[in-house]
Amino acid sequence: MKVALQFAMPVEFRALPGTEALEPFETVSGVPFYDLGEGLTACVGGVSKVNAAMAAEILCLKYGVDLILNAGIAGCATDLPTGTLAVASEFVQHDVDTSGAGDPLGMVSTVNRTEFPTWEPERCAALLRTMGCEAVLGRVATGDWFAVKGERSAWIRDTFHPDLVEMEGCAIAQVCLRNGARFVSLKSVSDHLFYDSQMEEYFDYGQALENLGRIVLPFAKLLQQEEA
Repeated sequence: MKVALQFAMPVEFRALPGTEALEPFETVSGVPFYDLGEGLTACVGGVSKVNAAMAAEILCLKYGVDLILNAGIAGCATDLPTGTLAVASEFVQHDVDTSGAGDPLGMVSTVNRTEFPTWEPERCAALLRTMGCEAVLGRVATGDWFAVKGERSAWIRDTFHPDLVEMEGCAIAQVCLRNGARFVSLKSVSDHLFYDSQMEEYFDYGQALENLGRIVLPFAKLLQQEEA
């Protein structure tokens, strides 16, 4: 099975051991792609939904991947400790609203759904346990907004009931759904939306990156071995 790793930010990709000086083998539409060996490809797609969707589409169409593993840090809408690893159980898009036309909040036109699945999240969590890594399952809300404490974050929490909030995952999930590719997402808690210390947490996310970086590549290799 052809597996690719997709990150939003260079710092997330560089958290992988041995990638500090790795150069991309190709850049497509401004997206750098890296060869991690053993048939694994990685890219840094950029922040936000359009950037994420574009990179995922390249992975599907140009590189023909069977599964995209999206890895990165995320804000927490609950009280999971900083550095907690979470396998996304499903995604929603909190900034999609065609309710004026009679649609449910968060429904994405064309695919006509509000929830986007990930590939066998319980199985993925079990694979992580075989590596000695305990990961929780969590619902994730995606949108083109850096979530901070306030009324909008409270609305997202109360409307979509996510455990985590970030800016790329559901766009990748949507691309994978339309291309028939599997989608797995592993997030590390970097900050807490409703803590007064949120911004201090966000700019001190070393522990979140360390926890993520040490597990992502071995996890991708395990996924690669799964039956097609």
